[in-house]
Amino acid sequence: MRKLIVLLCFILSFTAFSQEKELDSLRIQLTFQDLDSSKVETSLQIIKLLYETKDYDSALKYISNVEKLSENLKHKKGLAYTTYYKGLIFNKRDDYINAFNQFNKAKELFSALKDTLALARAKNQLGILEIEHGNYKKGLKYTHDSIDALEKGAMYSDLAYSYQNLAKAYLNTGEIEKAIDYALKNLEVEEHVNNTIGIVECNVNLAKLNLIKKDYQKAILHYQNALANINTNNNELKANILPGLGGAYVKTKEYKTATTYLFEGLKLNKQLKNEQGILQSLNNLGELNILNSNFKTAEEQLLEAGYLGRKIDDKPELLESYRLMKSLDSTKGNLKNASAWQREYNKVKLIFDAEKQKQKDITFEETPLIEEAPLIEEAITESKAPIENSSSINLIDDAESKKKLDRLKLIFYAVLAAFAVVLIFFVLFYLKRSGRVKYTKDLEDKNQKIKLQNEAILEQSKRLESINNVKDKLFSIVSHDLKDSLTSTKGFIDLLKDGQLSQEEFHTLLPELSENANNASLLLFNLLNWSKSQMQSLEPKPSLFDIQDVFHEKVKLVERKMQNKGIVLRDITVLDFVFADRSMIEIIIQNLLANAVKFCVKGDTITISNRVSGTNAIISVADSGVGITVENQHKLFGNNTFSTVGTSNEIGTGLGLTICKELVELNKGRIWVDSELNVGSTFFVELPKSKTEDPENT
Repeated sequence: MRKLIVLLCFILSFTAFSQEKELDSLRIQLTFQDLDSSKVETSLQIIKLLYETKDYDSALKYISNVEKLSENLKHKKGLAYTTYYKGLIFNKRDDYINAFNQFNKAKELFSALKDTLALARAKNQLGILEIEHGNYKKGLKYTHDSIDALEKGAMYSDLAYSYQNLAKAYLNTGEIEKAIDYALKNLEVEEHVNNTIGIVECNVNLAKLNLIKKDYQKAILHYQNALANINTNNNELKANILPGLGGAYVKTKEYKTATTYLFEGLKLNKQLKNEQGILQSLNNLGELNILNSNFKTAEEQLLEAGYLGRKIDDKPELLESYRLMKSLDSTKGNLKNASAWQREYNKVKLIFDAEKQKQKDITFEETPLIEEAPLIEEAITESKAPIENSSSINLIDDAESKKKLDRLKLIFYAVLAAFAVVLIFFVLFYLKRSGRVKYTKDLEDKNQKIKLQNEAILEQSKRLESINNVKDKLFSIVSHDLKDSLTSTKGFIDLLKDGQLSQEEFHTLLPELSENANNASLLLFNLLNWSKSQMQSLEPKPSLFDIQDVFHEKVKLVERKMQNKGIVLRDITVLDFVFADRSMIEIIIQNLLANAVKFCVKGDTITISNRVSGTNAIISVADSGVGITVENQHKLFGNNTFSTVGTSNEIGTGLGLTICKELVELNKGRIWVDSELNVGSTFFVELPKSKTEDPENT
């Protein structure tokens, strides 16, 4: 990496040296040239190099000299290009009025010269200026007029700028698909010229456009492409990307991945003291915690986000913060607070919409320079006319003067009376209007409160419906599987009670009775833990324990069934400790062993093992049984129950692996399967060996 940086610095230094050397050469050449067109051409090359090296003051001095020479020689090309470069320099200095005038003048000069490519570049610059000032209609026309010529001329730098501004214009006019099309063209150009920074910026813009379109998968793809093109040490670019990427993963409900990116983005932005990045990270984390029902953490993050949004006046993120706070309080049933957040949201939205409208209303018209002197002279002439005419007016006699004065008094009193009537009318109108406004406001507040109540009721209804579905599923399983197991056990007991079984027959049936009890116990464990996890009340109590002990305990429960089916157990476990909830891990291992026995036939082998992987322990239960199809492997750990009949027609609830996955994740681990049909299956569980830090407490 150091070698790459040194090489890059050397290339930049060499490029700067080469440009300086070329400038010196052109300056010497210019000194010995006659005052003719060749001197104009050389000067234009110098101006171009000075502009590229950002030496704008020197460039303007050369432009001034070239303009005078071009006017004397009537060198139209020299005048056209110096005008164009003046426009570029004024634009770089944010002097938009002069930039616009110079580009417009250059357009006329290039048109007269019939220089198609130069004309296209001037129109493109005019289009960019119009778009930047909100005059999208004119800006789009100028830019579209220039595109064909720029594409034919392979003017990649101009094209990249042009596509970027077209995307911006279509975004602001609400045409998202067109904005995406031109952003993709911009990306193609940046990739063609291998401009890494441009590639990153294009991918970030495309990600943001796809977020607006709610195509979150494409947004994630472009964010990931942007990250892939960033130098690993460039934390500033990563800090700008990670909050948006994490937010996109929140929308796709990939909460674990979202958490990783959002916390990394928050950490980087705090290191860089980038308040905008911190704000975006906090808003997305707040939404993530609301979805995970971590309401306290969400509230803390959103309140901090609101403070930052007000501090740096980031209205879009501030609106998002207020929206999420309203949603949080609605979910919690705090309708008064939810209504207050909605009012704050409406206030900021009103100001934000007004600012956007004001920006759209700005038009950037051509402003030709006006000679002011003739206008001033005309004004002076007009002001003198009454004075000159006043000498020719005759004096009015006193009587006529008195009549006129009386008439004026009468008019004055009439106007005064009319004014009083109008004033009374306006006061009454104002009072009536104030009453109507107050009534309307009260009505709006009531409607808003009703709306929030309806939202809260809807959210509570969805939650109750979810809980009711869990209840229905529980009743279904209890009424079928658990009832059958208990009925069978009760039947044995009744036969024994009635004396219909001899002691010898009872001892023969005792293993089957024991197995029924074990099956009922395992099913009951699964049902209780699954239902608790569905209702979000299952909390692990981790401790350090030997995983080999758990294997040995649980193998005893399935030993008889393995013997009955003729299955061989291969135990290669070793003493090793994990940090997790022991009772939960016991349920996981018991389920995996029961599944292995269920799908094995006589002569098959079950292998139990464990090994260390970094800071984690990996345990596995492998069998040489019937295996699982690829299609069914995708169904194993889903939310819907999935079960198949065992080799001895054993039936199950389909809850075993679902609860295993939930219990593993509660213990900060992961579970996966490797299986091949008619070869066998291996289930792996990875668990921490020591206490890990909870990212939510970071």
